[in-house]
Amino acid sequence: MTTTYWAVVFLLYAMTAFGQGRAQQAPPANLVAPDIPGVVAGGTPIQVIQHRFERAEGPVAMPDGGILFTGRNSIIRIHPDGNVSTFVENSNGSNGLGFDREGRLISVQRAAGNQKVGVLYPPDRIAVLADSYDGKPFGQLNDLVVSRNGGVYFTDTSGDNKGIYYIPPGGKAVRVHDGIASPNGVQLSPDERIIYAHDKDGEYLLAFDVRPDGTLTNRRNFAKYQSVRVPGHKDPLLAEDNGADGIAIDSEGRVYAATNLGVEVFSPQGKFLGSIPVIWGGENFNLRKPANLCFSGPDKKTLYVVGAGSAFKVQMLAQGFTGRAK
Repeated sequence: MTTTYWAVVFLLYAMTAFGQGRAQQAPPANLVAPDIPGVVAGGTPIQVIQHRFERAEGPVAMPDGGILFTGRNSIIRIHPDGNVSTFVENSNGSNGLGFDREGRLISVQRAAGNQKVGVLYPPDRIAVLADSYDGKPFGQLNDLVVSRNGGVYFTDTSGDNKGIYYIPPGGKAVRVHDGIASPNGVQLSPDERIIYAHDKDGEYLLAFDVRPDGTLTNRRNFAKYQSVRVPGHKDPLLAEDNGADGIAIDSEGRVYAATNLGVEVFSPQGKFLGSIPVIWGGENFNLRKPANLCFSGPDKKTLYVVGAGSAFKVQMLAQGFTGRAK
């Protein structure tokens, strides 16, 4: 009995230690960007800010050059000097974040039984913008982008309400597209005439034209992912999907996509320009990959990337779009 008892204890300890190792595996300190003309200089360090967050998603730029992103159930702030603090204690399971023209922080909130899109900050302006569609609760809210006029685009990734939605300023949510197999990240072009949307099960990053009323038309394949789903791959992330998650844009209209390859960069015409390898792991660990990204910094030339409990920054040649926070 004693031998069996200690064998079980050892096994549980080993399993716990292994699990912690997987969860807390530090990114290597020597990650560097390749040369992508006009985007990033070859050899630029991919700096690790911190790697022990319980969760890291949905970053958005702050006016001071720092960022906010979503933790396990809070909003975390990275200050321009690299210090980290808590911005909102209870985020109701927030994922994607955005600021509107009034400076309100808007998020998609995914707490069980309380999924909604709403104003999360400041405290005296907390409000619900949408908590259902067509009488049905949302399934799994994911990402959002706030237009310059205060309209909110967001995605629901599962259930009867799967699709892309739009909340016009002061209005109710309308579903503007429901034909994506696995919708995820969304982003507007600098002129807001185009919206980009990920399909985690697809081969292409999608684009739509935006009508004056905010609805969408002319769905098309914008850019082919270099990261693809690999059925049967030993790494569950690669076997499941292409990893397409968050999207950022720069002032020239280039599109930055977080995928299993890292950060894939596309021209405004959809041509693949290169990738920034914010990925790590390997034979003994699942692939660690970016979940989402945004430009910030005093000149908006710092690309912040978060995912797998880690946060990174890369000094860019490209400048993020300055007309919106995200």
